[in-house]
Amino acid sequence: MAEELSVSGISKAERYQSLLPQINALVQGENDFIANVSNIMAALKYGMNFFWVGIYFVKGNELVLGPFQGTIACTRIAKGKGVCGKAWETEKIILVDDVDQFSGHIACSSSSKSEIVLPGFKSNKVNFVLDVDSDKLADFDETDKKYLQQIVAIIETKSNEQK
Repeated sequence: MAEELSVSGISKAERYQSLLPQINALVQGENDFIANVSNIMAALKYGMNFFWVGIYFVKGNELVLGPFQGTIACTRIAKGKGVCGKAWETEKIILVDDVDQFSGHIACSSSSKSEIVLPGFKSNKVNFVLDVDSDKLADFDETDKKYLQQIVAIIETKSNEQK
């Protein structure tokens, strides 16, 4: 089991490339889904120095907060509401350079300035969304999208292994 993450002093892509095998090692051999997601959120927060990172699970007609790292978060989000609800509704990745310019943005923290939300699937339906916030404007790009999709794939695999 990894006890320390080390990914500083390199480019964003190199940090992700270094972090991915460490995340895979964290979840290897562990069957508890929540334990795995919790460690993935911590690895992302501290490995990438994100302001906030967490997962929301689809439960009925709303998203419900799961494991996260960062400031206190919104607990429930309706489908189509805010960036997370819109990513669920559209089943697409949403990258927002300035959350104040996103119509219907839900401000769980006034310190959040930009955001990327990626839907995760189970049985061809959105099962969760991965939400990552930054306290800097326009902090996310195609590099984040590419590598966070790989993180979502790890979570999807662990979700499908869940009984």
